[in-house]
Amino acid sequence: MKSEAGTVGTSPASPLTERQEARRRRILHATAQLAGRGGFDAVQMREVAESSQVALGTLYRYFPSKIHLLVATMQDQLEHMHGTLRKKPPAGETAAERVAETLMRAFRALQREPHLADAMVRALTFADRSVSPEVDQVSRQTTAIILDAMGLDQDPTPDQLSAVRVIEHTWHSALITWLSGRASIAQVKIDIETVCRLIDLPAERR
Repeated sequence: MKSEAGTVGTSPASPLTERQEARRRRILHATAQLAGRGGFDAVQMREVAESSQVALGTLYRYFPSKIHLLVATMQDQLEHMHGTLRKKPPAGETAAERVAETLMRAFRALQREPHLADAMVRALTFADRSVSPEVDQVSRQTTAIILDAMGLDQDPTPDQLSAVRVIEHTWHSALITWLSGRASIAQVKIDIETVCRLIDLPAERR
């Protein structure tokens, strides 16, 4: 994390000041609104700066590109979903059922704003190495959501983490195929429920 004269970004090395955090929240809110109305192409850095009432140069210090900005917006949306899910945890009897319910609830939240979902997923797909910190935060947030649903908020085994990674990949792929019109919601549900069964398999069968 650098000073206000450098790149602010999303590094956890040094927390944002209250003023910086408020500015960052405005930027992410403006991005989500623009993407929600017009998708990926509607998110232009100058319009985001105007909507969030920050100077264009300041916006670039926080987020060096539109891709950085949209991936950070996805992490922010997932964080909000995580908070909602914690208030109303999934009710399934098995870990697999709880994770499948959780991911379908997250999917339906994205389904309510398909333009925003498409913009965030496209940004994740286009992200190169320069966006690795933001992409890693999205992955960590998704992992935390899945582990919470499993009832494993700490010390997961290597086998469990491996299953979580496969579930993440499937969920992301399901989003892409649904957004592109190549899969129905019913098919997405089947795929999610199928991959979540990995969680309940005995370790020797994985």
